[in-house]
Amino acid sequence: MIARSQGRLHDRQPVSIIDIGSNSIRLVIYEGVARSPTVLFNEKMLAGLGRGIVTTGKLDPEGVARSMEEFRRFRALSDQAGAQRLYVLATAAAREAENGPDFIHRAEEILGTEIRVLTGREEAYYSALGVISGFHPADGIAGDLGGGSLELVDVRGEAIGDGITLPLGGLRLQDMSKGSATAAARIARGELARATLLEAGAGRPFYAVGGTWRNLARLHMNTVGYPLAVMHHYEMEVDQSAEFLRQVARGEIDKLQGIEAVSKARRALLSYGAIVLQEIVAAMRPSKIVVSVLGVREGFLYSLLPLEERRADPLISASEELARLRARSATHAHELVEWTTRTFAMFGIDETEEERRLRHSACLLADIGWRAHPEYRGTQSLNIIAHASFIGVDHPGRVFLALATAYRHEGVFNDVIAPSLKRLVSERYVERARVLGAMMRVVYLLTASMPGVMPRLRWEKRPGGVLALVIPSALSGLFGERPAGRLAQLAKLTGRKLELVVSSG
Repeated sequence: MIARSQGRLHDRQPVSIIDIGSNSIRLVIYEGVARSPTVLFNEKMLAGLGRGIVTTGKLDPEGVARSMEEFRRFRALSDQAGAQRLYVLATAAAREAENGPDFIHRAEEILGTEIRVLTGREEAYYSALGVISGFHPADGIAGDLGGGSLELVDVRGEAIGDGITLPLGGLRLQDMSKGSATAAARIARGELARATLLEAGAGRPFYAVGGTWRNLARLHMNTVGYPLAVMHHYEMEVDQSAEFLRQVARGEIDKLQGIEAVSKARRALLSYGAIVLQEIVAAMRPSKIVVSVLGVREGFLYSLLPLEERRADPLISASEELARLRARSATHAHELVEWTTRTFAMFGIDETEEERRLRHSACLLADIGWRAHPEYRGTQSLNIIAHASFIGVDHPGRVFLALATAYRHEGVFNDVIAPSLKRLVSERYVERARVLGAMMRVVYLLTASMPGVMPRLRWEKRPGGVLALVIPSALSGLFGERPAGRLAQLAKLTGRKLELVVSSG
């Protein structure tokens, strides 16, 4: 008998999505349909189906042959992973090529399921849903650059506004321009002139979706020495990235740090991705460029969720799942949320809505490193949180979460924790993480990391401006020097007079 792993959520049924693009074909098997989806397996091949389609009107023959072999493998992998459903989506190349219908028919026979050939409008819609699902909230213009087309759509919260599909995918632009950067820029400028929705994007973020733009962003990270290698929600300032984009648009990429990590098939399209991005920036004048790793696939998955689940906070959902999978007690984690809410109120610490949700998330994540050696729990927790596949949180927020848990384990007066990551956050975030970590250090010693105690603790105002943390008499055995010492650290950090006492009642 094969034992079931405890590292998965067993109330989820795996689901597979195959995305047939103009340049790449990818299989992603998700743990289940969830607000913050987790990937069980991910594999792609660069088939180049759309190569030459401008001149021949047909899918690339070699790409077609290779794709059919890969479909057999993808079907087998999906079955092996226990996927309950297999969805197959096809985009620009398959819908536009003369031999597209034949290709789809052959692929359906191999995969044993219907293939949904998305219209340009549907492709833009699901791409927009992907961005909406990944940001809290999204408010800008989303652009999904594939091998054959570029989808642009306005997103505000849950609302999807105007959208347009343009023939500016990397492979197509390479063919149309005959390899000329000057011609590519001229073509892109002319096509984007039709995208009047870009005018409404002035001063708002541009969300960049697609493999070519992700590779551009990864190279930019290396160029500027960015300390957090997380792609989702990576931000490129418009002015600061301008020279970098010009360099890539000119094809001067061989000496860029990290270029060896980009496949040769992808490298050829980098300059076209940079050219299109330059022209979008010129036409839109965005506040910044923000990378989204979520696109059509994730948007489609999001569309399968009930409306109520769509409205859930993706960061809190992911944090709750990690608490269930890794913490000693998920109930204790939720009690910590409530206890810190009461403590912040008693201390008179103001919070923005964003700071409140970050504190909520940090409490849920506070104990996920407990299985590590005590000397390394802080380091392990910091690394897990900083690099987790979270969505719905920007990089400063991600660093705040990591720091709070690191301070909880390593001590609140440890100033050598993650100095490079601290570059990404404000002093306010650092101090908030330190205070939250100090609060956690108090109650973890009073609760042995198990539930039932925190709801019975209360704060009382005493004479002389003293705040007393009161332990009920029935739990008097929990009083001791160490929790009192931790409370003294919290007092020093916050400048308040604090006491740990046992109720006389």
